[in-house]
Amino acid sequence: MTDPIVALGNPDNARALIVVFLRGGADGLALVPPVDDDGYQRARPRIAIPATGAIRLSGPFALHPCMAALEPIYREGRLAVVHAAGSDDPTRSHFEAQDRMERAGTGIAGGWLGRWLRADAVVTTGPRSALASVAIGSAAPECLRGAPSVTVMRSFADLDLGADGAWLRAPLDALYAGDGMLGDAATSALRGLDAIATMRSEAYVPAHGAEYGQDDFARGMAQIAQLVKAQVGLRAATLDYPGWDSHFFQGPLIEPMMRSLAATLAAFTLDLGQLLDTTSVVVMSEFGRRVYENSSLGTDHGRGGALLVLGGGTPGGMHCRWPGLEGHVLEGPGDVPVVHDYRDVLAGVLSRCGSSAATAAAFPGWELAPLAV
Repeated sequence: MTDPIVALGNPDNARALIVVFLRGGADGLALVPPVDDDGYQRARPRIAIPATGAIRLSGPFALHPCMAALEPIYREGRLAVVHAAGSDDPTRSHFEAQDRMERAGTGIAGGWLGRWLRADAVVTTGPRSALASVAIGSAAPECLRGAPSVTVMRSFADLDLGADGAWLRAPLDALYAGDGMLGDAATSALRGLDAIATMRSEAYVPAHGAEYGQDDFARGMAQIAQLVKAQVGLRAATLDYPGWDSHFFQGPLIEPMMRSLAATLAAFTLDLGQLLDTTSVVVMSEFGRRVYENSSLGTDHGRGGALLVLGGGTPGGMHCRWPGLEGHVLEGPGDVPVVHDYRDVLAGVLSRCGSSAATAAAFPGWELAPLAV
């Protein structure tokens, strides 16, 4: 583990939660296909993964061959898969489903992650880092609404005072010195800028021979790895991976994305080393896809999908009360039913990241039954 760049936040609370949102409705039946389910093979005669070519997990499930980079991590017990998971909201609208999932319900102020961070800040001792919550992208996602603070950046280059930075620093320090209301926050922000400047000034070399790709998702995860390893007080980070709406020619569209997803998560795992034990990664999407392939070799909006939980002390393995894919169990026009509510999956992860009170605050009005993931 590398030496910390600068001590920010509470060194006794080093756990971090990384939320990756696959926007567009990622097909859980493609990511983790139930290859031994006859209903799956019948419903997708042209796009199903044959049982002979899949990477076996447990029960009827397998990894898509494009997700092969995750197989060693699964075998090591550091990757959990929750299938037939999703929201209790039956909408098949991307925007409505994303909004409700990120807010964890209707008529609730803020986002689930923002509420968790705010409740967590109450019970966390010591100064709070300006980099406690980070959104990699151009805007903060709805799930972070209501957080005590959020740093939004597409890259470290976004957090730069520019050519006048050195000249501005001394007046800013003097301006806020001794300020009882804003002094601590300003000091934290300036120290956060110092930490980012240090990371920005040096070419990043991932640890343990890890290699990240060159796409936006890989670059974003590499930056999150830097923040975790620099011990800047990171508690939560979010990163979107868009483009999973696969109505047409699903294979050519999402197979490169599946390779990128798996390879990047594998690189992140290798890069963090032992720090993965205290860093949880949740990969989620607003809903899954229809069981039946359509006439364009794609799939339409569905319900149940697959969630991935990586690191952070997960017990790993498959977690699913699989209902099967026979016609009489499908929901609506032919969708995987939601057996596991995503809030119960998240609650199982959050229970390792903070207090039970903070976990409950994240999902008001929902009777939690945390899944042991």
